[in-house]
Amino acid sequence: MFNTFKALSDPTRMKILELLRKENMTAGEIADHFHMTKPSISHHLSILNQADLIFAEKKGQFIHYSLNTTMIQEIMYWALKFNKE
Repeated sequence: MFNTFKALSDPTRMKILELLRKENMTAGEIADHFHMTKPSISHHLSILNQADLIFAEKKGQFIHYSLNTTMIQEIMYWALKFNKE
């Protein structure tokens, strides 16, 4: 769970998750939304992937990234357990 919170603690990674919530994208398409190098975006994608927050699927010569909604639901369920009744 530590990797998950580390991944969620960065504003760039949160923005990437917001983009993937709307549609699956390649690294290049994601990079178009930021003013940083493509290797920096790849680093952020790697952290999100290691935390199981996104899926990476190779299609031809491109990798398509998508949101792992199951993991997002698990995080929400875990956080809601702290809500007082």
